[in-house]
Amino acid sequence: MLAITRRLLPASLSTRSFYASAIRANLQADASKGEQAIYHKLTQKFSPTELRVQDVSGGCGTFYAIVISSSQFKGLPIVKQHRLVTDTLKAEIEGIHGLQIKTNVPPQ
Repeated sequence: MLAITRRLLPASLSTRSFYASAIRANLQADASKGEQAIYHKLTQKFSPTELRVQDVSGGCGTFYAIVISSSQFKGLPIVKQHRLVTDTLKAEIEGIHGLQIKTNVPPQ
């Protein structure tokens, strides 16, 4: 029997997380250009109640993890929610190697 395991990123790896309610000045001061671009596009398109964009590639901008909560996802299957996000980030996705997306609908 073959066991499949998932390797987690080390806790020491620095990642940045930004919420839609965060002060914009803090976002611009702390975020990489890639994080800023993704954050702004998703904010404009979805008006999220929560948005976290993390460069989990160690700062080189090749892998991002996104958590987004928006009422626009209500009633849609997860695959369609993710497709909305990837369609919005089509230009950014061309230049990266990996993208992790977690979507959800905010509680009413």
